[in-house]
Amino acid sequence: MKKAIIIIPTYNEKDNVPVVIPALMEVFKKVTNWDLQILIVDDTSPDKTYEVVKDLQKKNPKLHLLLNKQKAGLGGAYLKGMEYAFNQLKADVVFEFDADMSHDPQKIPQFLKKIEQGYDFVLGSRYIAGGSIPDDWGLSRKFLSVFGNIIIMTVLTDFRIRDWTTGYRAITKEVYQAVYKELGSQRFSGYTFQIGFLHKAVRKGFKITEVPINFVDRTKGHSKLGNEYIKNTLLYILKVRIEEIINNRIFKFAFVGGIGTLVQLTSLMLFRKLLPEFTYLFLTTFLVSTLLSIELAILSNFTLNNLWTFADRKLKLAQLPSKFIQFNIASMGSILIQLVINFLGEAVIGLHQLFVLPIIKLSIDTGLIFAMTGIIIGLFWNFFAYNHFIWKKS
Repeated sequence: MKKAIIIIPTYNEKDNVPVVIPALMEVFKKVTNWDLQILIVDDTSPDKTYEVVKDLQKKNPKLHLLLNKQKAGLGGAYLKGMEYAFNQLKADVVFEFDADMSHDPQKIPQFLKKIEQGYDFVLGSRYIAGGSIPDDWGLSRKFLSVFGNIIIMTVLTDFRIRDWTTGYRAITKEVYQAVYKELGSQRFSGYTFQIGFLHKAVRKGFKITEVPINFVDRTKGHSKLGNEYIKNTLLYILKVRIEEIINNRIFKFAFVGGIGTLVQLTSLMLFRKLLPEFTYLFLTTFLVSTLLSIELAILSNFTLNNLWTFADRKLKLAQLPSKFIQFNIASMGSILIQLVINFLGEAVIGLHQLFVLPIIKLSIDTGLIFAMTGIIIGLFWNFFAYNHFIWKKS
């Protein structure tokens, strides 16, 4: 029989603990194919919640207590609770559960059924069909909860999950082990833990689903939700999104390509000024200048792609000469694209000045437009060729 531990972090919850534990035990009686137990993680509450738990333990062998000598906060309490549940109590699954009865214990069998169906992470969602938030919530709290989730989904560009901030969850051991390892020295403060832990699980590719819950506001005690929640949440989602964009290979490739574009366009203008005007067969000053500027851009792109874009597949020193030749060959597609566009552009439309940029007095003509068009189209070919031939995954 698999074991599931309901982790309940507490801080000044002595009035709620005697209510929530019997309610959970009633649900446990209905579940025959799981060994369900409770773990209270108390931050040495000033109201001595832990003493109430110790008294209840005398009559309940399925109730466990983990006492933090120093206040660990929500994230710290859950991480310590998960470590204890998985390593000491040998749990297969843990639940995140509030002490204040905001979460309906009757939903636990639905969570477990989803786990049995093969899901790794189950969320109790207030924002899918069948879920709800309290009608008596003030407008500001409703706005904070609903709009906050919309902001998170938008910034992280992930709309598959509707309730990123829910605190009612079932998490398998595999998810915990992968995410805990991913955290490294990073630890989340307060309620940002919920978003951060879920975000890392999503990025790890775990199978995640939601079940509807009707969230109920607490009747005893005080909410721990403070103003720092908004600030910390915004800082976290913006930070991780910027990191994801910067670390994305396509972004790196595009950025390097942008530098290569600047190198090419700058050198193109210089070569056109430095080289004398000539025409020999199909060669012109413009086409020769284009070839030279392309090769400089290729050298720049090869160096930066090797050092940054494909750093995880970085070429060895001995490989550089042969790979640079291959890089040039692979780039032929882009070169041909640019040459064809420049040749046809000059032949069909011609080289005409369009306008002059003020202050710097830079002349913009159709030749520059042809070059930029060829560069952009050539970039699509380049990424394919570099990813599959030069820095192919071994």
